Amino acid sequence: MTDIPRRAVSRTAKLASLPLGFAGRTVLGMGKRVTGMASEMVSAEIQQRTAEQLFSVLGQLKGGAMKFGQALSIFEAALPEEVSSPYRQALTKLQEAAPPLPVASVHKVLADQLGPDWRELFVEFDDTPTAAASIGQVHRAIWRGPVETTATGRRRRRPQRPVAVKIQYPGAGDALLGDMKQLARLSGMFKAIQPGIDIKPLLNEMRDRIAEELDYEMEAESQRAFAAAYAKDPEIFVPEVVAVAPQVLISEWVEGTPLSEIIANGTEEQRDEAGRLMAVLHLSAPERAGLLHADPHPGNFRILPDGRLGVIDFGAVARLPEGTPHPIGEILGLAVAGDAEGVVAGLRVEGFVKSDDKIDAQAVLDFLTPMLAPVIEDEFRFTRAWLRGEAARLGNPRSPAYQLSRRLNLPPSYLLIHRVTLGSIGVLCQLQAKAPYRQIMIEWLPGFDPDAEADLDPDARTS
Repeated sequence: MTDIPRRAVSRTAKLASLPLGFAGRTVLGMGKRVTGMASEMVSAEIQQRTAEQLFSVLGQLKGGAMKFGQALSIFEAALPEEVSSPYRQALTKLQEAAPPLPVASVHKVLADQLGPDWRELFVEFDDTPTAAASIGQVHRAIWRGPVETTATGRRRRRPQRPVAVKIQYPGAGDALLGDMKQLARLSGMFKAIQPGIDIKPLLNEMRDRIAEELDYEMEAESQRAFAAAYAKDPEIFVPEVVAVAPQVLISEWVEGTPLSEIIANGTEEQRDEAGRLMAVLHLSAPERAGLLHADPHPGNFRILPDGRLGVIDFGAVARLPEGTPHPIGEILGLAVAGDAEGVVAGLRVEGFVKSDDKIDAQAVLDFLTPMLAPVIEDEFRFTRAWLRGEAARLGNPRSPAYQLSRRLNLPPSYLLIHRVTLGSIGVLCQLQAKAPYRQIMIEWLPGFDPDAEADLDPDARTS
């Protein structure tokens, strides 16, 4: 049986080739500097060659490499245009597809998980996957289900229905952990592609969530919670869980246009509406479901024929039973209102600013204000240019914003929320979506009221 572990040597060789290739390009760049070529040209050449090799290798692999490639693809909007343009198509492919698992392996997993008579549960089963991701692939089927016995003793089956059958790759857990170790060695490559992107926290956070994503029964529990929260919702659709086993998850089939297709070929109106719906989901889910969808890459979303946003993957979620932490909205509201002292007081209470750091409050507000453009204006259009500008401002070691950012802390309790928010912003920039984000935040983000002063500890309101 072909599975991920049996190709471990090949996988490791491919990943190990990346740092060696990068080292060679760095030496090449140094040699060209000696010959007098402009440093900007050398840097751009190294960026392009590094990106080309990186995306090529990640695109050939499953496991953690595939997952990391999907995570990186969300942030391609922040990369310089000369780097991201040639590889945008390859990145989109990462969001939607991966090399499929052999049919014999698919059947073995189904027999192990659903029983030797698994075919009796389906009217039809398509052996060709419709989608493949980092730890599993999806097949379309017509579900017949098991025979049930009614209260009167009659035997019956529920009505047939189209379903998505998600099958976990054999050995996916070992592959994920192995890839995380290999990818941790590559952080230097990303400084060549985009100096402002810090990859290590992303890798660490992804590694911490591997166990949850491998547990399809836990994913089914999250999906059911989302489905209950958005039942009969006019804007968001979550498919019903039909059946689940540890490595197989069967859900109601979702017919719609992949968000990646909307990004690539959608009209301005379609992209704007998709962005609005993504913002509604991101901000409303903690309040409605006590969960935050934590994997916002476009492969996990569809636009249904009736215009709703379909959500099709719940392997990664943040559990927020009390909703989004109130201080987030409170501090953002103070920042939009221009209350510098209140912003620093709130950041200090939450641990973003050290208690003994005599930080300049107005400098902190000036640091935050450009990022708040989407909620300062009544309507805002996210663009790649805006995100690249922010990445350059925050990633340039000579900039005041970079210097100030080094004095700010990201508390562990906010790490996942921060990462998901950045990922969602990356998707909105890929969509180049315009929407009334300020009003959406007022409606769904607890504590966000730009016209009200927050009730913070008065002893903390010092800079």
